[in-house]
Amino acid sequence: MDVFSSPAFDQHEQVNFFYHRDSGLKAIIALHDTTLGPALGGCRMWPYASEADAITDVLRLSKGMTFKAAMADLPYGGGKTVIIGDPRTDKSAALFRALGRAIDTLGGRYYTGEDVGTGPTDMDWAHEETPYVLGSTRGGGSGDPSPVTARGVWLGIRAAVAHKLQRSDLAGVRVAIQGLGHVGYNLARLLAQDGARLIVADIDQARVERAADELAAKVVDVDAVLSTACEVLAPCALGGVLNDDTIPQLGCQIVAGAANNQLLEDRHGAALHARGILYAPDYVINAGGLINIALELQPGGYDRGRALAQVAAIGTTLAEVFERAAGAGLPTHEVADRIARERIAAGRQRQSRPALQAVPRRAAAAS
Repeated sequence: MDVFSSPAFDQHEQVNFFYHRDSGLKAIIALHDTTLGPALGGCRMWPYASEADAITDVLRLSKGMTFKAAMADLPYGGGKTVIIGDPRTDKSAALFRALGRAIDTLGGRYYTGEDVGTGPTDMDWAHEETPYVLGSTRGGGSGDPSPVTARGVWLGIRAAVAHKLQRSDLAGVRVAIQGLGHVGYNLARLLAQDGARLIVADIDQARVERAADELAAKVVDVDAVLSTACEVLAPCALGGVLNDDTIPQLGCQIVAGAANNQLLEDRHGAALHARGILYAPDYVINAGGLINIALELQPGGYDRGRALAQVAAIGTTLAEVFERAAGAGLPTHEVADRIARERIAAGRQRQSRPALQAVPRRAAAAS
């Protein structure tokens, strides 16, 4: 697949392919937009079926990071790394050190962190070769961002329930969680503490058994979770879960989860709207992890308390999106996209303005 002709290509600034023979690294790094600042975006490792699938994923994910940063009012742009490989068998220190050297060639235009298939240890290895790594456990890094991401999604679910169901709490609200990884399980804990009734599904049987034992969750098959009757569906696995096949089967009133790129295509946001299902745009509700690692670059360095304080704004931002969408009769993803693009355009306009010239004191007095 050609990059420029890909349906996922959105005038990306830069797409880089890296190969390192000795370690086996096959990586693609995409920088979508750096108008607001250096690009931030995690490193995903996945056994893609084809190079075309990897290209599509990195293009979609990097665009989502641009919008995520804009909607979180962060002074950064969006980028993403994907590594083609199986995270269960293909990881090595050499591979991630090679990735660190690749990132270093971009000269600070892009910072990475962990994502699906990678973790803090991998970031530690990459950090040995470049300073442009966030979420490391060394040198004041923020470590695992998943608890903070989960907190933002929990707050987003509360905002969605308040808007759609006119409920100020989650007591008795049925929430079906698809995927119990680091973010999904942390989210399940928060929801259980809030009184929600949990329905869970995951390909890992040990995870669902743990949720059943610890959180009194009802377990359903991974093929049944989308059609299960519930108030909230929380996709917390991979993207593309909302598509032509699944949307007619949904048994929920709200979709609000942690997964990136939940809509297979933009038109699927309109399909949800047509069914009366409230959609919390993924790059708004799952911004907690980005907010968390971005603080490493701020004056004073990383502080968990500051991160949680900023994540608290996710619920407020979603409430604004929901209200604007309802007032205009538009799908929520269209409204969120519009707000994000407006903020990026405003940043571009500020950059294009000529700098004001200081008037010499003597000349000003003579005029």
